[in-house]
Amino acid sequence: MQMKFKLPVLALAASTILLACSNKQSDNVTQSISNTPVVKAYARFVPERRDDFAWENDRVAFRVYGPAAPLKGHSSGVDAWFKKVDYSIIDKWYKNYVNGISYHEDHGEGYDPYHTGISRGVGGTAIWLDGQAFTAHSFKRYKVIESSNDKVVFELEYEWYTPLGIVKEIKTISLPMGTQLFQVDSVFTLDGKPSALPIAIGVATHDEKAKVSYNKENGRISAWEVIDDLGVGTGAILNPSQVEGIEHIPSDIKDESHIWMFTTTDQQGRLSYKAGFAWEGAGIITSNQAWQKYLDNVSN
Repeated sequence: MQMKFKLPVLALAASTILLACSNKQSDNVTQSISNTPVVKAYARFVPERRDDFAWENDRVAFRVYGPAAPLKGHSSGVDAWFKKVDYSIIDKWYKNYVNGISYHEDHGEGYDPYHTGISRGVGGTAIWLDGQAFTAHSFKRYKVIESSNDKVVFELEYEWYTPLGIVKEIKTISLPMGTQLFQVDSVFTLDGKPSALPIAIGVATHDEKAKVSYNKENGRISAWEVIDDLGVGTGAILNPSQVEGIEHIPSDIKDESHIWMFTTTDQQGRLSYKAGFAWEGAGIITSNQAWQKYLDNVSN
């Protein structure tokens, strides 16, 4: 009798979930049919593309690899999507991808020519031991905390083996409108306990195609390169009091050349910093000097 009672309840719960998903999809369809692009901060899990997680505002867009990404050639670095429109493009570009239209080509709104691979990309983290970076592969769990159009906040959970033990990073990322940079507030644990850990924040130099610069007094590392004839600035900023060192380390191994900023989490495993990029094609920041000035002004 109990089983007969519970079955309809479970069925009702399942149908409620399906209805919620259906309503959300209906909203997306209505938006696409109306052909009215929405200017908003936005983030979502992307199961249709190997479990990516992507986020954007009116200036920039980012993506990280998820659990379905192949082990070879992928890691936990942050990818940059170049957009030259202020409205949301994530859903459209992924829908195009499913329909065989590549987001690696510019169809008028921007594109993704930035290579991340196994690098740290735009401000990814690593455990730094004896001059070596130990990095996670891809996130294991995600959670959207806030999605208010004006700002998105979400969590990504990473876990990986290091010579110290098993490290977990719960990375809370927030991105409001009107900025080139996302905020990271991470909590690291070692073998399940909060711990002070040596951390490196990396900005990829794309096998030394990028010109690097830094300002230790402002807690800034940055790079500037030319991709398809247009300049791209990437960078990260950290509270200067927490900067223990900055080093540009080229490598003959593909995707391992970076400029690094070194720090240590506090005793509770906490670390906060900002990272992001600017693309000349967007028309907002169009030179290396302007990019460095932007980062230094944000950090002050």
